[in-house]
Amino acid sequence: MATKVKNKTRKIVYKRFKITATGKIMRRMPTMRHLRRKKSMKQIRRYRKYVEVTGILAKKIRSMMHFK
Repeated sequence: MATKVKNKTRKIVYKRFKITATGKIMRRMPTMRHLRRKKSMKQIRRYRKYVEVTGILAKKIRSMMHFK
């Protein structure tokens, strides 16, 4: 009897991306880890928000998270 192979979840994907209740995949904006002094407050406020991941990348992330 053949055994079913279980897919392992990518833990780092769970840390970097969030899935909303409607199924959208959200990510943080880049370039806000360091060198914040030279950025304007307007820029910092804009980078606080999450943005939606779309296209083929969203499909790949869903498969890594095993989320249908």
